Amino acid sequence: MKTNDFNYNLPLELIAQRPLPQRDASRLMVLHRANGRLEHRRFIDLLDYLRPGDILVGNNSRVIPARLFGQKPTGGKVEILLLENLDPTRWKALVGGKKLQMGAEILLENKDGQLTDVTAAVTAVLDGPQRELTFSRPIDDDLDNLGHTPLPPYIHETLDDAERYQTVYSRPPGSSAAPTAGLHFTGDLLMALRDKGVLFETVTLHVGLDTFKPVEADQVADHVIHSEWASLTTEAARRINDAKLAGGRLIAVGTTAVRTLETAACRSAGILGTLQTISARDAAGETSNMCPWKPVAAFEGPTDLFIYPGYKFRAVDALITNFHLPQSSLLMLVSAFADRAQIMQAYDTAVAEQYRFFSFGDAMLMV
Repeated sequence: MKTNDFNYNLPLELIAQRPLPQRDASRLMVLHRANGRLEHRRFIDLLDYLRPGDILVGNNSRVIPARLFGQKPTGGKVEILLLENLDPTRWKALVGGKKLQMGAEILLENKDGQLTDVTAAVTAVLDGPQRELTFSRPIDDDLDNLGHTPLPPYIHETLDDAERYQTVYSRPPGSSAAPTAGLHFTGDLLMALRDKGVLFETVTLHVGLDTFKPVEADQVADHVIHSEWASLTTEAARRINDAKLAGGRLIAVGTTAVRTLETAACRSAGILGTLQTISARDAAGETSNMCPWKPVAAFEGPTDLFIYPGYKFRAVDALITNFHLPQSSLLMLVSAFADRAQIMQAYDTAVAEQYRFFSFGDAMLMV
């Protein structure tokens, strides 16, 4: 399967540059996988498609102010994008600036552009612009003063309210990008779903910036997906399994929730240490993209589960997601959940119908 099979033409004006004033006012395309039928609704109409006993699962990771600015002792400007916290003072980061090699020192600025007493040193040179930085002290408590919200590279407008790039249920900090399918939910909508008897649960997956990178390998199976830290608590796993056993459907809010839940199901099925190759192995087996249900197992740690067509879903029954970048691993994931031809037709329809794309764009429900 070629990466170019997941390409499509998108007019630049359809890339949403700002969120709508009301979160749940976004459009909702509903794809019925059984026959490919499409419906055009509003996100608030999600209530019409969920049943009492269904369980929604969202990713509650909170975006950190991961974009930092500073300068070298010589005055040269430096931009830092934090990727992963390695220990209290060490971070993996993308670093922009000239001659930032081993031992280089960076003087950090605050949000107003004033120099602070916080410094960072390059303690390892990684791939491309990635560096390991060691800060002069732990910066977790300083990020609100030092950092800026790291919007995706395709958003060129300033965000007035940083909370609009957080879900209303975000809790543990750790993401460099928002789990954007959850941005459509409001507190009132969650309450209305609860009143209907729909359950709500959360998992955690700290989203990395590789989420926005296109797959560069010519063949999909040759792509090595980024690893991200995820967790599912014992209590949440029990509630999810109980809901499934009672006849409810498991509806994932976003691709990050899918990867977490399917990782948990693979673990419960005894598939360990081989997550990167599961899709390829699955493709050699059954023709259906659904396996008999597997319970989810609590876990905490990295996941490198790469889901593309051929993968057999073990846990998730329905999916809420946004419209994804061409040739991205996220587009491959949704093409595995439905069907590549269905998804590409749906995307062509979304372009024709002037849907808004990507992080601040409209949503799709696949049932």
